Amino acid sequence: MSGRGGRSETRWAAAILAGFAVLALVPLAAPRDDVLNFLLVILLSITLAESWNIVAGYAGQVNLGHAAFFGIGALVARTLWIDGTPIAAATAAGALLATLSALVIGVAAFRLRGAYFAIGTLALGEISRTTVGNVLAEISTLPTATISTYRLTHRYYVALGLAAVSVAVVAALARSRLGLGMEAVREDEEAAEASGVGALRLKLTALALSAALAGLAGGLFAYYHISYYPSHPFSPHWTFDAVLMTFIGGVGTLHGPVLGAVLYVVLKEYLAVRWVDFHLLIFGALFVAIVLVLPGGLVQAAARLRGAWRR
Repeated sequence: MSGRGGRSETRWAAAILAGFAVLALVPLAAPRDDVLNFLLVILLSITLAESWNIVAGYAGQVNLGHAAFFGIGALVARTLWIDGTPIAAATAAGALLATLSALVIGVAAFRLRGAYFAIGTLALGEISRTTVGNVLAEISTLPTATISTYRLTHRYYVALGLAAVSVAVVAALARSRLGLGMEAVREDEEAAEASGVGALRLKLTALALSAALAGLAGGLFAYYHISYYPSHPFSPHWTFDAVLMTFIGGVGTLHGPVLGAVLYVVLKEYLAVRWVDFHLLIFGALFVAIVLVLPGGLVQAAARLRGAWRR
C-alpha cells in the first residue's frame, strides 16, 4: 500500500508496537497472576483476530473453519512438546503443518465462492473437531515435571512476542504489492483476474499466512494451558471469536482487530461475571448493532468522531 493509507498503517503499527514494549515491563512490577492471565488472553486474542483478518479483511474470503488451523497448531505443538521436543520447535512444526493443510484445503475450497466458501470451511472445521474428539477423547495434561517448572511469565512474553509478530506481518502486508493484489481480489475478483492478477495464488497466499499465524497461536494455547481436551482448540468458538473481534474493531484494517480484541475480552470478562446467564445474548445483540450501524467497526466510529470534531 502506498500514499496516505500506507503511512497511516505504519503509524498505527509503530503505536501498537510501542504499546507492546510498555506491556513488556508489566511482569517487572510483579503483578498478580490474574492480571498477567488477563493480559495474556488479550494478546492471544489479538494474534487470532489479526490472523483471521488477513484472509477475510484483505483477500475478502470469509473463512469459518479458522479454528481448524488453530487446533492443528495446538495439537502438533502439544504432542511434540510432551514427547520431549523444545516448545519453540514444536510450535514451529504446528504452524508449518497448519500452513500446509491450508494450502491443500485452499486448492479445493477456493473453487467455491461467497457463502458456499464460508459454509465449506465451516464444515471442514466441524469435521476436524469431531474427528479429534473421537480419536483423542482423553484430557491432555502436562507431565508432573513440566507442571513443577511452569512459569506464567514465560507464557506472557511468548504471547506478547507473537502478538507483535502478527501486527508486523499485517503491517508489512498492507504496504506491499501482495496486499494491494489481495485488496483487488476482495473488491472484484473477476475484474482483478481480467487485469492480470492471479486471484487463486493471492487467495492461497492469504490463507497460508492466516493459517501460519493461527497455528502459532494454537501452539501458544498448548504451551499456556496445563490441561484441556484436545478437541477444545478445534471448537468453532475460536473462529467466531476471531470474527467478532475483527468486525467489532474494523475488518480490513491493521488496528481494528487490536481494538476489537481488547474491547471483546474486557466486555466478555465483565459480562460473564455480572450477567452469567445473559452475556452471550448481550454479545449477540452488540454484534448485530455494530454490523448494522457501524459496519466499519470502531475504526469507522473513530473516523466519524474526528470528522464531526473538525466540522
